[in-house]
Amino acid sequence: MVARLVIAAPASGSGKTTVATGLMAAFARSGLTVSPHKVGPDYIDPGYHALATGRPGRNLDAYMCGPELVAPLFAHGARGCDLAVVEGVMGLYDGASGLGELASTAQVSKLLRAPVVLVVDASSQSRSVAALVHGFASWDPGVRIGGVILNKVGSDRHEALLREAMEDVGVPVLGALRRAPQVDTPSRHLGLVPVAERRPDAVDAVAAMAAQVRSGCDLEGLLALARTAPPLGAEPWDPADGLSAADRTGRGSARRPVIAVAGGSAFTFSYAEHPELLTAAGAETVTFDPLKDEQLPPGTDGLVIGGGFPEVYAAELSANERLRKAVAELARSGAPVAAECAGLLYLARSLDGQPMCGVLDADARMSGRLTLGYREAVAVRDNSLAVAGTRLRGHEFHRTVIEPGAGADPAWGVVHPERRVEGFVQQGVHASYLHTHWAARPEVARRFAEGCAR
Repeated sequence: MVARLVIAAPASGSGKTTVATGLMAAFARSGLTVSPHKVGPDYIDPGYHALATGRPGRNLDAYMCGPELVAPLFAHGARGCDLAVVEGVMGLYDGASGLGELASTAQVSKLLRAPVVLVVDASSQSRSVAALVHGFASWDPGVRIGGVILNKVGSDRHEALLREAMEDVGVPVLGALRRAPQVDTPSRHLGLVPVAERRPDAVDAVAAMAAQVRSGCDLEGLLALARTAPPLGAEPWDPADGLSAADRTGRGSARRPVIAVAGGSAFTFSYAEHPELLTAAGAETVTFDPLKDEQLPPGTDGLVIGGGFPEVYAAELSANERLRKAVAELARSGAPVAAECAGLLYLARSLDGQPMCGVLDADARMSGRLTLGYREAVAVRDNSLAVAGTRLRGHEFHRTVIEPGAGADPAWGVVHPERRVEGFVQQGVHASYLHTHWAARPEVARRFAEGCAR
């Protein structure tokens, strides 16, 4: 049984990331093996979690993967650990729009049978904090709020007023953190700047978060609360088991295809389970950096290009002409290429006027509008990832638009929350704005790996 805590808040901006990352780092530095998790489709916070713990940050998304996979994926990531810390998303009870508690931090806490620590921004309140915590603690009897951390406290007097107000609520105060701008991490149009882009500063920021949490939180009390979590009763997810369930006829070719996976500062959005699934499907995954490497890894049979910030690095990506040509040649050969969001932009003819790989007859540019939200989609035609009619849930998160040429074949028919077509299918290329989690459909990894082996 793994001790575990869910770090939640009444609303975004309350300080969940600072507290969760600080707790992960503080406990890890005390000698515990800490498993880091994040509710929802966020890619950036897990990078800070990984830096804090030395383990891959893993997402728990009840919309994209289904509620039934949350506990198995958690158990997979937390196997062999002393403690797991799960950072929530948005406000505690906020989930997928119009779908009740689905994908909310509250739902995940119930699926994990984990106590919740509520991080409250106390900067503009005193006695009212008690009413707020009482409301959150009593809203859903299935959610166990086991403690509160008061954040952005102004002074000793302010802290005393807050603690006095909390005495009648029945929820213990397990920490009080002063305002500390030195632990703030820089943001831009899609949230925090990823760790890969600012590693020395990120190391310092995580160290500052850990120091703040150590000085202001009751670590012994938090660990004791985490240890009250009952047995989970879920078998750990196994990528090989998932593939066996999806394809009982076997994985086909005995040859291990080489699948190149884009990484580096420009392509930081990925799920830890994707390379695990590809490996289980019989492939060898090799990471390369499109900002630095002028060639694809030797023997590349297929290519995965995830999300990130290519718009920030458009000039550098464009300047690496040798790699752009190598990617285009691979795509023209018919090799499987899976590109999501940033990968889609990289395969376009241009991005903000800078030449890209030119695989797709399309041009991309930054826009002033944020596209954000969960999507349900159906594969329009057979492609390197799925057969026509395959239904899959995903997530969009970008401030770019892409203008396709005439006659482009779409990848997905989006059916919720609106109906439209999206993305590109071209020979072996599957490119789309839609971020997907392959653990929900492991046959995607099998089909892609088999295509690479052929």
